[in-house]
Amino acid sequence: MPVNVDKAVDQLCATAEQFGLKMGRRTRVYNSRLAQEAGLWAQAKGQGHAFHMAAFEAYFVEGQNIAQKSVILKLIEQVSLDPVEGESVIDSRTYADAVDADWKLSRSVGINAVPTFRMGLDTLVGAKPYEILRRMVEKYVRK
Repeated sequence: MPVNVDKAVDQLCATAEQFGLKMGRRTRVYNSRLAQEAGLWAQAKGQGHAFHMAAFEAYFVEGQNIAQKSVILKLIEQVSLDPVEGESVIDSRTYADAVDADWKLSRSVGINAVPTFRMGLDTLVGAKPYEILRRMVEKYVRK
């Protein structure tokens, strides 16, 4: 069945608005593989969250092509990481195996969309209101 892209984007923008997230109207999808590898490196350097937030804004708000090394290097600089080291990490694909392992694990447990929240026997797919996440966590909290 064909996907109605405009409807999907409208729904994504409405969900983002509910959560107070900025969201642009992207017209293209870009491969995030190198950004994922750079993100793991940034995480190892203690800047994972900052890098992921910068990548989110670049991709979802500004519509930048995060498959381009030049875009990733700007993100690396934006979060105060060393762009020379970052370029070396990208060129040598230092974190390629780690990203492959993450993808393999995700597929093995049935995760095929983000965000996905798994706890116990429950799985939530997609952005959910805080209350729904809270109820899922409380279900598994040991009292």
